[in-house]
Amino acid sequence: MRILRILIRVIGGIIVLALCIAVIALIRVNIITGNTQDDFSFVYNDEKYKEPILIENVNVIKQDVSCGYAVIEMFSAWKGGNITEESLYSQYGSVVTSSGDKFCEEMNKQFPEYKTTIHKYVKNTEFIDVMYKTLSSGKPVPFEWAAKSGEEWTLHYSLIIGADIPNDVITVANPYGYIEKLTLHELFERTSFRAFDNMPLYLKMAFAIGMFEKNTLFSVE
Repeated sequence: MRILRILIRVIGGIIVLALCIAVIALIRVNIITGNTQDDFSFVYNDEKYKEPILIENVNVIKQDVSCGYAVIEMFSAWKGGNITEESLYSQYGSVVTSSGDKFCEEMNKQFPEYKTTIHKYVKNTEFIDVMYKTLSSGKPVPFEWAAKSGEEWTLHYSLIIGADIPNDVITVANPYGYIEKLTLHELFERTSFRAFDNMPLYLKMAFAIGMFEKNTLFSVE
């Protein structure tokens, strides 16, 4: 009986410790996310961003394997390659781009002529700067955000293909099969995942432990 009481106390202690760690992780990621949301109102009149940019010849597809693979397929087609979702799935037998780090790794593997770099939890102003520089160099910009599939919010990869900052228009090639045009405010509501209503706890925990990232994009050089 004494051993049983000790065992119960140990298990209870482990459960309490796990709950404390989870709460701390959730608080931490909320603080980090909040720190990304700096004021970007000055960019509309910044000479650095005055020229509208649109990357031509990006064909939007409707994903049938995964959004990460679909973005790689769209990027490949844009540069004249023939990588497809199906060829990637056939190569691995699974989806290997679920996390931002793994997506970045795969971009570098599939397109060794470029250097793809992940920028995690960046401030809004840094997001704009990295996005605009990459577009200015003539390349579309992969990024992570919340997007709806039907009526359901999902964690999603897409390509930013245009930015007209003075007129507050960002153009996105969404592998759910369509082009989206958004304001910067709308974009950041979704890259910060604040737009993701009633996010399930397991996804909140996935962000908290670093499986997924917010305000994250990829520069391609």
